[in-house]
Amino acid sequence: MEVAFYGGSFTSIPQEDQLRLLHPLQELLAAGEVSSIRISTRPDAIDAAAAAFLHASGVATVELGVQSMDDAVLEQSERGHCAADVEKAVASLKSEGITVGLQLMPGLPGDSGERSVSSLMRVLELRPDFLRFYPTVVVAGTPLSRRYAEGRYCPLTLEGAVSLCKRLLHRALLARVPVVRIGLQPTTDLSRGGAILAGPYHPAFRQLVEAELCFDLLDRLIPPDEDGREPVSVSCAPSRIADVVGQKRSNMLRLFRERGIRVDSVRGDCSLTPFEIRVESSCGTRSGNIVEDLSYV
Repeated sequence: MEVAFYGGSFTSIPQEDQLRLLHPLQELLAAGEVSSIRISTRPDAIDAAAAAFLHASGVATVELGVQSMDDAVLEQSERGHCAADVEKAVASLKSEGITVGLQLMPGLPGDSGERSVSSLMRVLELRPDFLRFYPTVVVAGTPLSRRYAEGRYCPLTLEGAVSLCKRLLHRALLARVPVVRIGLQPTTDLSRGGAILAGPYHPAFRQLVEAELCFDLLDRLIPPDEDGREPVSVSCAPSRIADVVGQKRSNMLRLFRERGIRVDSVRGDCSLTPFEIRVESSCGTRSGNIVEDLSYV
């Protein structure tokens, strides 16, 4: 069992309040009834003293709301911190042996695809333990919603966000850094009508991204001279079948629409890893790996 203080910047509250929240957990930690504590906070609310206090209080994991490593994007988004704050915070936490997770928000004001990729590359240089990607959406009642209403902010489209996050996920996979979530968690508040005004919100956003990676590998594995007269068969890890097929069979339909290729079956094969796909066609059998065989500029 893990105890988490999320939804705010834990280390921004007075330290006596932090202690009041953490102190009752110490006996549970000592008894093994609670395995660890994790918190979320701002990069500029962590320094060497704060990291030492958290470590002494049994906090094992800290997630930082980085959002971007581009200072111009952070300034336009009024985040209140800069990239240097992130670097200092990560160094302080790692010096205490605390697990570090970093959150990025592609699509903020002033952001672009290349800036988002550049932010990720700078984040990966910090060697985080895990990542989260939250494409920016416009939530009612926020300052960003006012910018949107005034025409001063244009969010990513769903298609654009999926394409961008596909590139980000692939880079993270190459760096062997786990991405534990992509897209906002569906909640009752977000699901009610009028809560999200615009932006790439989808309750199964990550699957859209994973399916795009699978499509790109399928497209690469099917030879260019495959004429579509004979259907092809696809094998993948059982856990990957839904991603290979795509939501509402989107990948199968796209292969037929764009290349005239018909897939007669997608079978689970436990000998394949979640990153491997095998295609059998009239031109032979070809296998590939999402991480190793795909490349995005």
